[in-house]
Amino acid sequence: MVHDTGTRMGGSKAGRGSESLPTDAEGLTVYFDGSCPLCSAEVAHYAAQRGGDTLAFVDVSKEDSAIGADLTPGDAMRRFHVRRADGRLLSGARAFIAIWETLPRWRWAARIAAVPGIPQVLEGAYRLFLPIRPVLSKLASALGARPANSCPRDDGAERPW
Repeated sequence: MVHDTGTRMGGSKAGRGSESLPTDAEGLTVYFDGSCPLCSAEVAHYAAQRGGDTLAFVDVSKEDSAIGADLTPGDAMRRFHVRRADGRLLSGARAFIAIWETLPRWRWAARIAAVPGIPQVLEGAYRLFLPIRPVLSKLASALGARPANSCPRDDGAERPW
């Protein structure tokens, strides 16, 4: 499981305040809901892949997570986001595609996603997934997945479940 909020797997700290967000050119910052067993399992999978050490993971369910001024805690909890090294924020299907481009074993999916029209189809599928995420997260928990953070933020950010 990914437990170390804001840490590049095998490397430097991402920082706690928005002024110290990761900026190295090689990787993405992945914002994930560590209170969600399904999300935590998926992020742990990406972190364990070859190339996963170039990703920085920020558990947005923790109150002190560094997310930047252009991303609210509520938005970060509701949708999957990544930040490119140039500071550009991506969400939903485009965020997943950015991760797939980074991980050698997932580049086949990124190549498929590069076909015109496919990102829009993937975004549509992601939007259909979002309402059933709570049920799938509970199922993942029943199957043994555990959240990376058992003490989620208490700042009023809406929980999808």
